[in-house]
Amino acid sequence: MKLQGQEEYEASSAHENVSAGELESDHGPSHSPGSSSETDSRELGVCTDPPLFIQLNELLGWPEALEWRETGRWMLFEEKLEVDAGRWSAPHVPTLALPSLQHLRSLLVKGLVLLDCPARNLLELVEQVIRVESLSPELRGQLQALLLQRPQHHIQTRTWPCWGSTPPKKVPHNENVPLKEQHQNPLRQKLPPEAEVATVLAGELGFLPQPLGAFVRLRDPVVLGTLTEVPLPSRFFCLLLGPAMPGRGYHEMGRAAAVLLSDPQFQWSVRRASNLHDLLAALDAFLEEVTVLPPGRWDPTARILPPKCLSSQHKRSLSRKREVEGFSTRRMAGAEDRRGPGPQVPCPELQRTGRLFGGLVQDVNRKASWYTTDFLDALHPQCFSAVLYIYLATVTNAITFGGLLGDATDGAQGVLESFLGTAVAGAAFCLLAGQPLTILSSTGPVLVFERLLFSFSRDHNLDYLPFRLWVGIWVATFCLVLVATEASVLVRYFTRFTEEGFCALISFIFIYDALGKMVNLTHAYPIQRPGFPGYGCFCQYPDPQGNESQWATTKQKNRDDILSMDLGLVNASLLPPSECTQQGGQPRGPGCHTVPDIAFFSLLLFLTSFFFATAFKHVKTSSFFPSVVRKVLSDFSSVLAILLGCGLDAFLGLATPKLTVPTEFKPTLPGRGWLVSPFGANPWWLSVAAALPALLLTILIFMDQQITAVILNRAEYKLQKGAGFHLDLFCVAVLILLTSALGLPWYVSATVISLAHMDSLRRESRVCAPGEAPSFLGIREQRLTGLVVFILTGFSIFLAPVLKFIPMPVLYGIFLYMGVAALSSIQFVKRVQLLLMPAKHQPDLMLLRHVPLNRVHLFTAIQLVCLVAGLGGCPKGTRVVLLATGTPLAG
Repeated sequence: MKLQGQEEYEASSAHENVSAGELESDHGPSHSPGSSSETDSRELGVCTDPPLFIQLNELLGWPEALEWRETGRWMLFEEKLEVDAGRWSAPHVPTLALPSLQHLRSLLVKGLVLLDCPARNLLELVEQVIRVESLSPELRGQLQALLLQRPQHHIQTRTWPCWGSTPPKKVPHNENVPLKEQHQNPLRQKLPPEAEVATVLAGELGFLPQPLGAFVRLRDPVVLGTLTEVPLPSRFFCLLLGPAMPGRGYHEMGRAAAVLLSDPQFQWSVRRASNLHDLLAALDAFLEEVTVLPPGRWDPTARILPPKCLSSQHKRSLSRKREVEGFSTRRMAGAEDRRGPGPQVPCPELQRTGRLFGGLVQDVNRKASWYTTDFLDALHPQCFSAVLYIYLATVTNAITFGGLLGDATDGAQGVLESFLGTAVAGAAFCLLAGQPLTILSSTGPVLVFERLLFSFSRDHNLDYLPFRLWVGIWVATFCLVLVATEASVLVRYFTRFTEEGFCALISFIFIYDALGKMVNLTHAYPIQRPGFPGYGCFCQYPDPQGNESQWATTKQKNRDDILSMDLGLVNASLLPPSECTQQGGQPRGPGCHTVPDIAFFSLLLFLTSFFFATAFKHVKTSSFFPSVVRKVLSDFSSVLAILLGCGLDAFLGLATPKLTVPTEFKPTLPGRGWLVSPFGANPWWLSVAAALPALLLTILIFMDQQITAVILNRAEYKLQKGAGFHLDLFCVAVLILLTSALGLPWYVSATVISLAHMDSLRRESRVCAPGEAPSFLGIREQRLTGLVVFILTGFSIFLAPVLKFIPMPVLYGIFLYMGVAALSSIQFVKRVQLLLMPAKHQPDLMLLRHVPLNRVHLFTAIQLVCLVAGLGGCPKGTRVVLLATGTPLAG
């Protein structure tokens, strides 16, 4: 059974990850830009029509001094001019009275409608509009002079101060020359360059005998001088004038016309209308979808804030397409089946070709066409931030894994091999893989297998590295067989249940790992507590005989004794040399230099890096600072948090544990070369027997690599360059063969670091209408960031003088941030929160509209049980399970 309404949910929230199935579905990589849904949208004109900026100029001052003044503007939402405050209101959802729409319709029926008007400037346009039989020549002249008056725009960069001051002169503006203030308008930067303008002129004009309405669509959009506040080409012109009427009739009719033009479907229809009948049909279609607010339950002066996500126009587009173009029911049913709740067609990357290495050949051909752009697309400042962020995470992971690997193999491999292997394998993968956004790293399954393999070799007096070489050769062979038989297509059967469980488990491991490292740090640097033996108050009293000083020691009995002393505080700098050394200080001259509480300050740096990274990341959606500053702070959130932690550590001069890297380029195991001997002291038959443990490792690597690949290639990430499941596995197989021959660690995709890499490369719309939240455009797909990260990792051996100043607690805080960020990005967390919420307080999630709550809770409970089972068990079992599914733990 499939979820209904999936399409609306995906359009409203790309991060809630609603599945195509009943809370679980197949997730393949996104399709190319030429997918059927986008093709339908282009046919409907939703994607091809330029956005429209609408402005309302109102005629004020009748009968003494008539003047045009801009009082409202629309892009997606309405902004009203607050005259007394001298500013534009916050964008809000417009509300209309039904009579204003009805009066507007009546006025258009009796008025002038010009479609594809050939006017090339404002003067020609006005001459076309005033050609009404009911107007005398004298009235036409007065109306023409009035329409050519320059309106007043509320532009922040204008040269005159505010409303109430001397306005600009009312001179004709029949020349299409925008003012300097129009070019300097900040609103211009928020509108896309292809945007067009629609102008609505409305107001009371006493010398007109009857209402005058005109709607004009220009054949070729032109800039109409100072008519609009932004110097963009005008496409539509609407005039609504007439004698006085009760209330604010013309003002509300002008707002109604502007709201109509701001509606995407009405705009699409009116762009293609050929006569008055088409225009009225579009207006009637708009009225059919209007939502009415009861007057007794609504305050007309209230303003509705813009929604965080706009609903999809797709269904409305399909409806209009059926009405306007008369498409057959069969074709529409076929389109609905493609997007509806029926079974989904596997993506091209996961379709079996039936030929040996057929999937690999397709991946190579698909990725070859993007190879040049994979480097050109990286020329963006955001990529620089991603490089620094992922580099520090990769270096920290390499050091941690190298240390654990050295303990597991008694020095056969160590930190240097971890650095070199990470650099070589990662750089080669980023250059040749199908999904270069993946970050290769050493993982827990590999560490467990290495430990068992070394223990087996030691117990049976085998030469470890040659035996490991043959295991790697067999693993590479088995992986090549999987590539040849297109076994990667099996990943299309991985459901959301599997993906979310795996991602949640890895995220919890990162969180557990970061917290565990901080706990171990407190063991290495015990917390200083008052009341331990020897702890007392050491005070310096003047010697009665005139000597410089004498030391007197007063043991602390209780807190009242301290408070009753003359000094009131314990001055540790007055400790005598013997007591200073005993208490962990350093005697310096006549005083004692005490060492700060390293555990406390390490915790401070840990929390500082975590909270500031989180705060900087979310500043993009805040109301503070200009948009450019918010974007920079968000893109460089992790880097800024690390720099802040390093600066705080340097300012306080703390002796916190720092990042350490090897300083010499030589193997950890003395006496061995970089190339591993095929046999060493082992018998020849061991090369054949190595196939059995290699088979187990192959299964482990295949699952770890492909589940991560499926998570990274989810449809909600909107990847445009496709995936490369077969090519990625082929690269991993070759790299396992290479690292085995060099005695380096084995590497597969690291889920959390790869997700952090993708999150640091998120692309969002830079140009958006006022009140519109930036829309997610996809990921900046390229190869350069990962390549630079691994090159820097290789050079880190020579960067030891710089890296030694980075405190480890700061990097632990970034690890915690990565784990929390990855955990918060999955739907599983939202559904766990639903378990603790009463129904009346639950958010309006789309899945709750179509799936009974008890089934949602059942699905979540099963996931929780499986997750707890993976994390549970006996202490040793817990450690093995954790290591077998994620990154190495500390200690």
